[in-house]
Amino acid sequence: PRTPPEASAPPPHKPSDPPAEPFPNQDPPIDGRLRPGAKRVTFPSDEDIVSGAVEPKDPWRHAQNVTVEEIISAYKQACQKLSCKQIPKLLKQIQDFKDLAPRIDCLDLKGEKLDYKACEALEEIFKRVQFKIVDLEQTSLDEDGASALFDMIEYYESATHLNISCNKHIGTRGWQAAAHMMRKTNCLQYLDARGTPLLDHSAPFVARALRISSSLVVLHLENASLSGRPLMLLATALKMNVTLRELYLADNKLNGLQDAAQLGNLLKFNCSIQILDLRNNHILDSGLAYLCEGLREQRRGLVTLVLWNNQVTQAGTAYLGVTLPHAQSLETLNLGHNPIGNEGVRNLKTGLIGNRSVLRLGLASTKLTCEGAVAVAEFIAESPRLLRLDLRENEIKTGGLMALALALKVNQSLLRLDLDRDPKKEAVKSFIETQRALLAEIQSGCKRNFALARERHEGETQPGAGSDSSSDPEDEGGRGGGDGTEPGAPEGGAPIPGGAPIPGGGAAESPIFPPPGSAAAAHSGQQPREGP
Repeated sequence: PRTPPEASAPPPHKPSDPPAEPFPNQDPPIDGRLRPGAKRVTFPSDEDIVSGAVEPKDPWRHAQNVTVEEIISAYKQACQKLSCKQIPKLLKQIQDFKDLAPRIDCLDLKGEKLDYKACEALEEIFKRVQFKIVDLEQTSLDEDGASALFDMIEYYESATHLNISCNKHIGTRGWQAAAHMMRKTNCLQYLDARGTPLLDHSAPFVARALRISSSLVVLHLENASLSGRPLMLLATALKMNVTLRELYLADNKLNGLQDAAQLGNLLKFNCSIQILDLRNNHILDSGLAYLCEGLREQRRGLVTLVLWNNQVTQAGTAYLGVTLPHAQSLETLNLGHNPIGNEGVRNLKTGLIGNRSVLRLGLASTKLTCEGAVAVAEFIAESPRLLRLDLRENEIKTGGLMALALALKVNQSLLRLDLDRDPKKEAVKSFIETQRALLAEIQSGCKRNFALARERHEGETQPGAGSDSSSDPEDEGGRGGGDGTEPGAPEGGAPIPGGAPIPGGGAAESPIFPPPGSAAAAHSGQQPREGP
């Protein structure tokens, strides 16, 4: 049927409606010109688009052929202009500068009080010279001063190693500037923020920096109030990080539930972290179960795990015993100051024998007796790779020492066995002398292994042997004792650290296995207990 006329008629035109066409009811002008009063847009020619350019400021424009006298003069003028006191310790260091390029070893301001004006005056130094280490430990930084300093260090790329530990008042703005520095400074590899609280409102900035991009290889966050949301944010961010190798989280009151679960998930996804130091926390057996779950999913990754003083018992070692055969990259395991007892060592023994990668094992003050020492001796006899074993502060008497001495007769790898210097009390007095003789025998066994390792190395490095110096027993565990003792010293066998130097931690003795009475032993402030 035909459409009625009224249905096909166009809707009435409203005055407010825009015209349906540019030229309603008429053809557009043939010459292309618009009607009078119409708007139009024109663009300049290509050569006229850019009217000028400004080069960015060169941060090193003040560093060309600079002298020590110029640095001192600029610093003094800045102090005078800002009405702040000069720092005598700083002036003396500048005076001792020898070679100003490419980086001076250290700028040490530890213990100096740095307010905002003192920090601003330091820019005259940072704009002229760069450093390997900038030490700002315990300098009473506030938010303003910390923000200014971190901005300078980022802009001038002032340091590869930065220590900001024990500055409790840098606040949110200070951490925000620190995070920006971490993200933008490609040369910064080491950051020590021990004792500098990273609270809920500051942690997101640092987490974002670690997730997006960071050149950091070593990060110290001991005693930084991380338990809870801060650790969750950091662990989540680090799942995507591929540059960080060492993470130190001691003394943070980390618990065995949410905190340990976050760390376990981190280990599942991050295979780049090689050292995880969790000493002096509250990981417990439940937390160790989470960590073991993460370790089992790593084909490569964690090399050193420190669980010193985490209230782990024999139940926790059962998880470890099952996990160790799967953790084939783990070389150092320190369980010192955990009450695992003899049963705990038996749980570990089977896993350690199936592991074949552990080189250093810490069992100091773990409630062991002779029965536990026998289980350890069985592992020593089976192990072709173990380099270092710490059994100090345990009740190991004649029977246990006898088992250890017999194990060393067949073991050719163990270079250092730490035992208490003095014999334990025995019901039979003659056993005291027997203990001394057994300690000397153990010491001799370690000396023999050390000599064998050196001979093997010398044979491998002869011309045409096809081996490089990386197999040196001193690199593999034969570097002289970090405590200054010689092989076979009374402290318990050859004092060989049992590993290459730990990046960011000095010699391999510290912080994983520091000798008795060392500075590292007191590092965590847990006196008088010795550190791992």
